[in-house]
Amino acid sequence: MENEILEKVDKLVNMYKNGLLGGEVMPEDSNPKFSKESKENYNYFTLPMALNYQRNSYKLWESANETWRDENTRFVFDTEKVKNANFEQVQKALIKYKIALQQNKQTEIWMKLCDTINEFFDGDIRNLFKVNDYDIEKIRNYIQKEHKAKFPYLSGNKICNYWLYVLYQYTDIKFKNIEKLTVAPDTHVVKASYKLGVITEKELNSSNVQLIVIDRWNEILKNTKYNPIDIHTPMWLWSRNGFMDLK
Repeated sequence: MENEILEKVDKLVNMYKNGLLGGEVMPEDSNPKFSKESKENYNYFTLPMALNYQRNSYKLWESANETWRDENTRFVFDTEKVKNANFEQVQKALIKYKIALQQNKQTEIWMKLCDTINEFFDGDIRNLFKVNDYDIEKIRNYIQKEHKAKFPYLSGNKICNYWLYVLYQYTDIKFKNIEKLTVAPDTHVVKASYKLGVITEKELNSSNVQLIVIDRWNEILKNTKYNPIDIHTPMWLWSRNGFMDLK
């Protein structure tokens, strides 16, 4: 069974590499093109990620980029400026280009994250990785267990893994134990996992399907040429484009 799944994974990854699944432009490509190593770049790819819940990722990052380009709203990416602004000012900036769709709740999430970054990391999210030795397992433990309440939504199973993956792709960060970065089990990845036979229909409809998908892929890809996160984008694009035949 696992060999059959791995054969399908090989086909899927090859299709992705050959451009057959699309993906020439990914959602996060909509960004201000900061220097990869800069604080601004890290904060830019952190704050909107916490609002990436049950929504079109392309529209989210387009909204983020528009918010940055507008000199009247770009302050929301500066955690110190958010600290010195009031709720209404931040809310107005976040809803102008629809980064925030839930006006109150998502403004609160944004401001909470800014507070965390200011209080614990001197306004620079890069310090989070430094204090955790750039180790994937330590970082996840810090965010998802030790200080979960301080990272609303960013600490979730889907968002946390995907956020770290995006940082890996769009910043200069060099993680230790990159093989521990799991698939990010969003709707597309869950559906693709079912289509590949990784989970059953009953598991697909269970409340803890995200954890099942993470664990199952960790098992299947152990001691193979793939890290779990390697197959995230191919699966995401495959699902988004309607599951074309594997070849």
